[in-house]
Amino acid sequence: MSEVRTEVPWLTPSEDAAWRAYLKGVAQFTNELNRRLDESADLSLSEYEILVRLSEHPDQEMRMSDLAESVYQTRSRLTHTVRRLEQRRMVIRQACSEDGRGVNCRLTEAGLQLIVDIAPQHVRDVRELLIDAVSAEDLSAFHRVMSTMAERSQAPADPAP
Repeated sequence: MSEVRTEVPWLTPSEDAAWRAYLKGVAQFTNELNRRLDESADLSLSEYEILVRLSEHPDQEMRMSDLAESVYQTRSRLTHTVRRLEQRRMVIRQACSEDGRGVNCRLTEAGLQLIVDIAPQHVRDVRELLIDAVSAEDLSAFHRVMSTMAERSQAPADPAP
């Protein structure tokens, strides 16, 4: 059987520069948000995101599988992160009342209070590090690019010929 070879569409210098700027920017932005959350509340960005998602949901409770999809984490990673939050009494896990097969994660009063306390500073940090750092036009373009990327990654793969 012969191997089919295709030409690699190597990045142009400007495409490569954009790619590398994206990697560096995301890493620096995420590291700085993690550092600030750690200093102010001993939380990681992924822990904060879980608490926020729960706080925005009716009854501050979600099925673990739905929570994993909403925070874009694997179920395994989410389980470890939720376990850390559970140890700090920020959330509790319990069997789903609807079917008894699934597991729900519920925000505790302590978890809700933490979000109420730290959300204003976190929003100021996001504004400082991203929103106010670029022009309105660039922010709009950034939103379009990130939305397009998210939509493409959610699209079903083309069936094999």
